[in-house]
Amino acid sequence: MDDGSLKKEKKESQNGSTGHRVGSQAKDQKPVKATVLHKEVGLVSGICLIVGTMIGSGIFISPTSVLLHSGAVGPCLLIWTACGVLAMMGAFCYAELGTMITKSGGTYAYLMESFGPIPAYLFSWTTVMVLKPSSLAIISMSFAKYASTPFYPDCPPPVLVTKCLAAAAALLIVTVNCLSVKLASYVQIFFTGAKLFIIAVIVGAGVVMLAQGKTQNLSNAFEGASQSFGAIGLAFYNGLWAFDGWAQLNYITEELKDPHRNLPLAIVIGIPLVSVCYVLVNVAYFTVMTPNELLLSPAVAVTFGDRVLYPLSWIVPLFVVFSTFGAANGSCFTAGRLAYVSGREGHMVKILSYISLRRYTPAPAIMFNGLLAIFYIMPADINTLINYFSFTQWGFYGLTSLGLIIMRFTKKDLHRPVKVPIVIPGLMVLVSCYLVLAPIIDKPEVEYLYCASLLLAGLLLYIPFVHLKVRWGRKLMGPITMHLQLLMELVPPEKSE
Repeated sequence: MDDGSLKKEKKESQNGSTGHRVGSQAKDQKPVKATVLHKEVGLVSGICLIVGTMIGSGIFISPTSVLLHSGAVGPCLLIWTACGVLAMMGAFCYAELGTMITKSGGTYAYLMESFGPIPAYLFSWTTVMVLKPSSLAIISMSFAKYASTPFYPDCPPPVLVTKCLAAAAALLIVTVNCLSVKLASYVQIFFTGAKLFIIAVIVGAGVVMLAQGKTQNLSNAFEGASQSFGAIGLAFYNGLWAFDGWAQLNYITEELKDPHRNLPLAIVIGIPLVSVCYVLVNVAYFTVMTPNELLLSPAVAVTFGDRVLYPLSWIVPLFVVFSTFGAANGSCFTAGRLAYVSGREGHMVKILSYISLRRYTPAPAIMFNGLLAIFYIMPADINTLINYFSFTQWGFYGLTSLGLIIMRFTKKDLHRPVKVPIVIPGLMVLVSCYLVLAPIIDKPEVEYLYCASLLLAGLLLYIPFVHLKVRWGRKLMGPITMHLQLLMELVPPEKSE
């Protein structure tokens, strides 16, 4: 049989299969969906993703670092407010980037567009392998601690119980996110509503305390304020860590309905809401606790509830559990999208870019993030790991803001539905440089060198497998990818039109 006959036969076969599919579709009246991530996240879900990821357990458990370094109530409240303004400035930069470059992946996509593959790869390497899964692990551990405490009233929960419960929570969250985007969005909406409810309860109780004249801790609010420039910088650093999450919606731009409208609108609504909540909750704490008492309390919201809400004080730890679960769900949701986009661009193994044929979710990427999180739950202490790596996060924020400035001159033809004054990304670059250098200069430790070494170690994989495209890696992953496809019903994503 000659080549012409082969081509003719192949074409007829394709036409036949296409006709069968069309006829079947007409019969069942069910349109065939493209194998891509679908736009199922609306404005409310977007706001809940921002708010629910930003508000984790920190504001309820231990908002002491800002007070410790600022030295007094007045500077503490001002720093919380200023951190909200800085988070808003960063989010405005990301709003311009997200409406100009409508790809999922957030910082990864913007670094790829402005600086090329190497900075983008280093960001994905650090975030996918360390920051995102360790963050999910820490939040899951907080959830497990507060969920298990009622069962051990006379002693702390056993470490084994806490770790097993944290792993179970991570598995449940991964399952929810693999099953359905809508289900994960509904979970996020519910738990965001729960945490806003308990914040409203705490703020309302604080207003009642203020009306009763409980203002002694707020008088002379600047007495004893820290005069150290380095200490104030560390207070800002800890406050901004509590606000981290303002860029989460940019990770799922491809799944956001009408991103040109909903992305900036969700940012404008979500971040000021979190800022107001943080300031008002801190004011409420100071109505019943002195600064020293707040610094010594292991869980500030629980102490507040015991003093003000008794006999209903049990609702505070319950809603802390809800809050941590919602934050973990949001973290898992966005982490999966970053791994998915990295795999699609060839910076991670290709299987991470595959989509569930039935569920239309990036199931392999979500599972990979969950498995790493469970691995990070196993060590005795992972807080140190993410604390030392947090300086890299602000380094990438600064680099992304610099990229925004550069693209104003190098890519003037790109459509910009949102355009912020150039002074805002300029300030973000300066703030990021300070936040990266401040902890290292103030307290240089060898752990920062380890983190930088691990960051650069990603190049050892990038050069052979991404840049040079060494073939034996493909030969190793080929059979694994094929078997995972068959087992999990996975397909590569179709190219969007």
